[in-house]
Amino acid sequence: MPDIDVVTLALLLVTNPGKLTLRSPEVWVYLLGLSVLLTIALRRVRAQQNPLKDEVYMKTVAIEYVQTGVAWIRGDGKVRSANAFLGDTLGAEPRTLVGRDWYEMFAHQDHRKLEEAYSQMLLLGKATDEVNGRLKDGSYSSLEVLMVAIHDHKMRFVGHHCLVVDRTRERALEAQVEELTKYQHQRVSARH
Repeated sequence: MPDIDVVTLALLLVTNPGKLTLRSPEVWVYLLGLSVLLTIALRRVRAQQNPLKDEVYMKTVAIEYVQTGVAWIRGDGKVRSANAFLGDTLGAEPRTLVGRDWYEMFAHQDHRKLEEAYSQMLLLGKATDEVNGRLKDGSYSSLEVLMVAIHDHKMRFVGHHCLVVDRTRERALEAQVEELTKYQHQRVSARH
């Protein structure tokens, strides 16, 4: 029996009123074919959605548990999301960072450096700089910031990821080493 499509079935129903009923084999073949087609389409849609769900879950888990502060900044400059490590680095709850201007996370004197790095990120896709982070208690920490531009499928800028590594302890240790080195040189110079 030849395949019957929707147009053919409609023509058969219009031209043969009363002849095609639920007892007609043509109607049942058409309905069976339609159900198989819909089942195949539904399986394909479900197969395409499952990897997306897994991918979104894996990205969320990866961002939340990475040992680097991560914030997603929208195109308007507002923090869309922040992970727990960034909150710990800045001494704040991550949810309190959401909705704020992203420059507020950093020391006011470093805003110019951040603007220059932001311009570089827009041109090159990413930029790195060392700035001071503003902690909740008013003190500052030394941060290494990597900004990575995000574009949609039409290559329109939609925001950027801001990855932050706390370098405060390293900078303090470097200062101690430098101080001890100077002290050692002074002692050696005093002996001679």
